[in-house]
Order: sequence, then C-alpha cells, then structure tokens
Amino acid sequence: MERVVRHFQEELEQLQARLLEMGGLAEERVRAAVQGLSTRDVDLIDQVLQGDEPVNELHVEIDSRCFKLLALHQPMATDLRAVVSAVKINTDLERVGDLAVNIAEAAKRYATHAPVKKLIDLPQMGDLAQAMLRDALDSFVRRDTTLAKQVLDEDDRLDELKTKIFRELLAYMLNDRATVEPSLDLILISRHLERIGDHATNIAEDVIFMVSALDVRHHAVNPQN
Repeated sequence: MERVVRHFQEELEQLQARLLEMGGLAEERVRAAVQGLSTRDVDLIDQVLQGDEPVNELHVEIDSRCFKLLALHQPMATDLRAVVSAVKINTDLERVGDLAVNIAEAAKRYATHAPVKKLIDLPQMGDLAQAMLRDALDSFVRRDTTLAKQVLDEDDRLDELKTKIFRELLAYMLNDRATVEPSLDLILISRHLERIGDHATNIAEDVIFMVSALDVRHHAVNPQN
C-alpha cells in the first residue's frame, strides 16, 4: 500500500512539473506577443504565431496524465481535488496560449499602421496578467491560498486598466478617423489581456478549492478568512 501511495505522489509531482512547464511556455508567449506589439517587431510576432505546437502537445500530455491517475489510483479527498484541478488548470493554460496568438495577430495588423499613441497601459496590462498567471501557478505548487486570494484581488486592477485604455482610444477615434482601425486592434488586445487575467483567476479559484474544498466562484473572498 505504501508503495502505491508513493508511486501516486511521484506521478502527481511529475504532473505538477509539466503544468509548470506549460505555464512557463504560455507566459513566455504572452510576454513575446506584448513585446512584439510594443517594439513593432514583426519577426517576434511571427514567432508567437508559429510556435503554438509545444503548448498544444503539453495540453494533450497533461490531460492524459490526469486521466491515467484517476483511472489507476482512484484518488479521494485532497488528492482527487488536486487531479481535477490540474485538468482545469491545464485547459486554462492552453487558452492563455491561444490568447497570446490572438494578441500577436492583432499586433501584426497594428504594425502596418502608424502608431496611435505611445503604449504605456497595454504593456502594464501585459506585465500584470503575466504576474497573475505566475502567482496563480506558484499558489498551486505551494498550496498557498493566501497567494491565490491575492491573484483574485489583482483582477480588479486589470479591469481598471482595460477601461482606461478603452476610454483613451475612443477619444482618439472620435478625433481622427484614421486611428479607428489600429485603435480597435489595441482595444482587442486589452480584452485578450483581461481574459488572460480571468484564466489566472480561474487557476487561483481552483487552488482554493483544492486546498480548502471551498468553491469561491462568483463569490467575494476575504483574504483574512
């Protein structure tokens, strides 16, 4: 029995390591897409557009690992929640990779136009979304619900930045029709970054459920609780 338990824990640790690897790939793709936008580096943007396969391969592998753990070990309680959370986190990370591609597509279109304005808030959104994703994955590894709750709190800042960007770009579009098309791409990118923050929030919620068996979706969370 002890040998079976040890084998399960080893498999769980390998699963966790692969999730972290996938998270790192997804985060790097977001970073590259935002950097390509800021520097108008079409080569870097193309690398993001053409480099989706490693994330997709890990997505399939991790799902397979999760289903194998469920089938062979039939875990219960915290172990069951850990595997189920891994399945959900895996899906969130794959979607982050897709959103990085969406950002790169809009960035490539934007690069064909004259700059609308100096990009300040969008790179800030990118940094914040990446930090949320990184903290959410750290909270998963460390089983740290306090850090997970901090990720939930950061989501409001991301929303505020998106609203600020929309209002500023709307003013540009109203004053100069030539800015409409590139401004719409910037607004779209801000929406994609907000969605990445939402996926980080999903991961944080899964961590809280995994550790505490508490479902905090659609509910405010008091960090002191």
